Amino acid sequence: MELLLSHIITDVIAGVGLITLDRPAALNALNLDMIRDLSKTLIDWRDDSAIEAVAVRGSNKHGPFGAFCAGGDIRFFHTAGVANDPDLEAFFTEEYQLNYLIFNYPKPYLAFMDGIVMGGGMGISQGAVLRIVTERTKMAMPETNIGLFPDVGGGYFLSRCPGSSGEYLALTGKLLVGADALDVDLADGLADSDDMADLWDGLTNNPMMSVTARIGRLQSRLKRGTSSDWLTPDINSIFCLDSVNDIMQALAESDSQWAADTLAVLQKRSPLMLHVTFKQLRLGRSMSLADDLRMERTLVRHCFQTDHLQRSGTTSETVEGIRALAIDKDHSPAWNPARIEEVTSAMVDPFFESPWSAEHHPLKDLV
Repeated sequence: MELLLSHIITDVIAGVGLITLDRPAALNALNLDMIRDLSKTLIDWRDDSAIEAVAVRGSNKHGPFGAFCAGGDIRFFHTAGVANDPDLEAFFTEEYQLNYLIFNYPKPYLAFMDGIVMGGGMGISQGAVLRIVTERTKMAMPETNIGLFPDVGGGYFLSRCPGSSGEYLALTGKLLVGADALDVDLADGLADSDDMADLWDGLTNNPMMSVTARIGRLQSRLKRGTSSDWLTPDINSIFCLDSVNDIMQALAESDSQWAADTLAVLQKRSPLMLHVTFKQLRLGRSMSLADDLRMERTLVRHCFQTDHLQRSGTTSETVEGIRALAIDKDHSPAWNPARIEEVTSAMVDPFFESPWSAEHHPLKDLV
């Protein structure tokens, strides 16, 4: 029976749990109610022997597909950050718990990633056993553009992209279109957007076939070629360097148009959060998912309550970044510090120091 919750629609057909994100006016951006409904649904289905697999998709104003998930609700982040709303703390704790649940889900979890897939949308799709993109997929982790870092497990899954492509994606927020995601192992197969409804229905429209066989049939219909047009060797030779400053210098010294364009992008990002993000990726590469999410929970706390820099509320880097992008839309954030070379380790390192003891960390139960 189809069930409409906060902004998600769930159904169970022929042994498959079906989830449709249904907040099209916000490009299915996740709010706290959605996170709670997704978590409860997945836990209930995890423990239900009649459900053998789960599939998730988004929707647009015309119906299913067309948009997957634009991320977390950054307008809420801004309002809550200014007001010091405790729901902001709850949001990130419960979102990261949901990410962990999906990555460790004991049943096949399939993500139909048509349209926009950013931020929190990556957090509810990268743990899938089958990540399907289309020519309409627009994928990114653009958090440095709002004075944040690539969270929802980004330190884990981006750091495991080939070579130094993860650092490149994390720092620049590069937009991947369609098959681009296959190049860096952020998707498993490509389908035409016109075929998505048929592929979705194919998971449930032959109940005489086993769920495993239906998933296998779906996999056989996906394309697996990569685009390779954007993945220049310069990414590995430059983004493998030992610091953000070294990366910026190498880009400045290069005579390629790609380097000039990349440098211009980085110069618009939060200098402080570029340094934080770089350290996050380098540490995340050797961490378990649980440890990475604990690190990110610590980081996000400091993003909104940056006590060591005596900044919080409207003075925090993240609230200012969101203001410039989504609230006032002047696209002129007052980053502090304003220049890459002004960022010091004394500014960056305390972001990684947990304000909680190990036994009181909000994600202490992740293993």
